[in-house]
Formats: sequence, C-alpha cells, structure tokens
Amino acid sequence: MLFNSWQFALFFPIVFALYWGLPHKFRVYLLLVASYWFYMSWNVKYVVLILFTTIISYLAAIFLERYPAKSARKVILSLTLVACLGVLFVFKYFNFFMEALADLSNMFYFPIHPMTLKLLLPVGISFYTFQTLGYVIDVYRGTVKAERNFWVYATFISFFPQLVAGPIERTNNLLPQIKAPHEFRYEQASYGIKLMTWGFIKKLCVADVFAVYVDRVFGSVYDFKGFALLLAVGFFTLQIYCDFSGYSDIARGCSKMLGIELMENFRSPYFSGSIREFWSRWHISLSTWFRDYVYIPLGGNRCGKVRHNVNLMLTFIVSGLWHGANWTFLVWGMVHGLGQAAENAFLRREGEAKGFVRALRTAGTFVFVMLAWVFFRAGSLNEAVYVLGHLTAGISSLKNYLFVEGVNIIDFHPFDLLSVSIPVLALVLWDWLSVKYDAITFITCRKSCAVRYVIYFGLLTLLILLRATEKTDFVYFQF
Repeated sequence: MLFNSWQFALFFPIVFALYWGLPHKFRVYLLLVASYWFYMSWNVKYVVLILFTTIISYLAAIFLERYPAKSARKVILSLTLVACLGVLFVFKYFNFFMEALADLSNMFYFPIHPMTLKLLLPVGISFYTFQTLGYVIDVYRGTVKAERNFWVYATFISFFPQLVAGPIERTNNLLPQIKAPHEFRYEQASYGIKLMTWGFIKKLCVADVFAVYVDRVFGSVYDFKGFALLLAVGFFTLQIYCDFSGYSDIARGCSKMLGIELMENFRSPYFSGSIREFWSRWHISLSTWFRDYVYIPLGGNRCGKVRHNVNLMLTFIVSGLWHGANWTFLVWGMVHGLGQAAENAFLRREGEAKGFVRALRTAGTFVFVMLAWVFFRAGSLNEAVYVLGHLTAGISSLKNYLFVEGVNIIDFHPFDLLSVSIPVLALVLWDWLSVKYDAITFITCRKSCAVRYVIYFGLLTLLILLRATEKTDFVYFQF
C-alpha cells in the first residue's frame, strides 16, 4: 500500500478515527492489526519473515536478561544476529555473493556456475531488521529493558508509518510512546497534516516528475551524452532527496496525528558545508545507527589517524551494501568514505566556516554528492563510468551541448521547466528556512493568518496542478 494511493487515502482516516475513538488499552492492538494489514498489502507471504524476526528478537531480549553470565549473553546475541541477518542475507545478498564468488573463481581459471535463488526482495526488510537488531543490542548493553508484552513489542517493530522505509527508530524513543496513553491534541494533528502535505508535494510534484527523465536516461545511458547526462544526474539528485525525505515527512506526519513522534530523518542536507555534515543531515536514523552500532564499536575516532580512516571506510562500505546487493552501492559507500577521509586530512574543523567560504564549501559538497549519486543510480559500474566520463562531451559547442544533445534529446519541454521550477524553488526556500528553524512552526507562529492561508493555498495548488501524471513507488522501497 503506497502512501500516494487511494487505498491509503481510505486506510489512514479509518485507523485515525478508530485510534482516537478507542480506549487506550485497545489502541496497541489496533496499531498492530493495522500495521500487519498495511504490510500484507504488499505480499501476504512475507509477513512470515517479519513475524519470525519479531519472535526471535523478542525471546532473545528476554533471555539476555534472564541469563546474566557474560558467556551466555554473547551466545544469545550471536545467535540472534545470525538468525536476523541470515534472513536478510538470503533474500537480499545471496545471489550477489554467489555471482561474486563465481567471478572470483573465473579469475583463477576455475569456472563455476553460480547457484541463485528466485526470491522477491521483501519490502522494508533492511529497515525492520536494523530496528530489531538495534533493540537487541541495546538490551545486551543494558541501556534498555526487554519488553515483556509481545503485542507492544510487535507493534514497535511493525509500526506502519515507518515500517517499509524508515526512519529506523530507536527503542528508547518509539517503544515507550507506543505504551504511553495519548490525548488528542489539535495542534499536533494540524502539524501532522501540514507535514504530510509537504511530503506529498516533494514526492508528487518533484520526485515523480523528475523520475520520468531520470528513468529515460539511465534506462539506456549509452544513447545519451553531454548535457542530457548532466541533467539526468542533477534531476536524480533532487528526485532521490524529495522521494525519500517526502516519505519520511509523510510517515512522521501520520505518526504525529496518532500522537507519536518519530525522529527527524532529513535536515536540509544539500545545504551542508562538508560531507561529514551531509551525513549528519541525510538519512539521520541510518547514519546514527551505523555510528552507534558499527563505527564506534570499531573504535571510531578514538585511535590513530590510519585506524580512524579505516573505521570510516569500513562503516561506509557496510552502509553502501545495506542499500543494495550491487558493486555500484559498494563503490558509492567507498566514495563517501574517501571523501570524509580527505576532509579529515585537509579541512580544519575549528569553528564553522561563514560567508563566502561557507558558500564555496556548500557548493563543493553538493557537487561531490551529486556526482557520487551516479554510482547509486547506475545499473552497473560500467554505466556509472560512462556517465561520469561523458558529462562534458560536446561542450565546446555550447548551443549544441545544451539543446541538441541536451534538453531536446530527453524531450524536456518549456512547460516541463515551469512545472518543476516552481516546486523546486519552494523546496529550496523551505530547506533554506529549515536550516535554522522548523519551517512549519515558523510559518504557523510567525506569520499572520492571511499570510499563512496564502502559503497553504499555494502549496495545495502546487499539489493539485503540478503533480506528476504517473504514480511511482518510493525509491527506498527497494532497500
């Protein structure tokens, strides 16, 4: 069930009405049923996987508290990691691993035929697996208590607003809120509706519009060169941000309407002045998860410079592979790891750059991130190398570069420019404002009633008139 579907437009108001109409003690059961119904709308069979992961982690946490001996706790944690990551490996990485093994054997003139599985990747498996593992590790570390109520815990793992594409919630944030009684607050529900609306604008008016051109070019990259490729790379840079952050906004808005606060997952990432800052603003729930459960346990920055950079690289390689079983994702992670290592070596961190220096750093960071997205979007390393190598092809003839081999060949019409420039301008202004303020609170509290309703009317007009004609899945559903 997509957020941008008529099914969800019927589903959520029913859940919302029942949730606030029921006594507190029954709400957790409603959320659990609604969450499993939401997930089963994708594929009924794969509900077995999330149920298996939920049961294993639920029992593991209880056993971790029941058996305090260090050796027993290590065994329990290890078995849980093997079980949960094993499911993820089989469905997401088994074929990639077998094909890589076959390629390696061919290099040594010992050819083998890779055994592969024909399995559909379950929606959201990487997200709920990491949320599960975070809970078990927290119990192992003693930072949270094991949840004894299975229905509460199952709701925590399957909570439908953030189930299939995050944010990856932490135990100490979401679990207590599921158990706590909530009273309906108009201000909270109003904020949630506004946040959902902004998320839909980003998804329908920016991401889905750009997706048409991005898919056209990256679906057959060797048929394009020069400015057409550069446009596709720039369009994808905006598409993936608006698609993913749009989902997070809708998820947070839905949750807020139910009285539950999810963590902020994006914070104006393209206004970052460094790659390190970018990762503190982009997919925050995942980057902090890797920081706390991979990077810091490896030693973090509490070691020599060489070891510190090795820890960075390992963390980003794992992060790249988390996104997908493809060499392109691994290289994308390595590129960001190398970028941060270079920053550690050459950029001073004392104080925050301001003025012209800050603008230069922001522009440089944006270009770096944009070019790195090529590896993320390309179907293979060869395609990624082709795109990067042909971005400036034919630029000596600027008119030919911009039009003949550019906007004309990808069928980008003047109306298309108008239909995307207005929401993109709104996006830039919104994110610029969000660097220092909460944009919704700023508009709601600091503007007069007339100004607020002009802004609301303008945003709704964008959503109605400039939305894409074709509905597309959210990009991060594939992860």
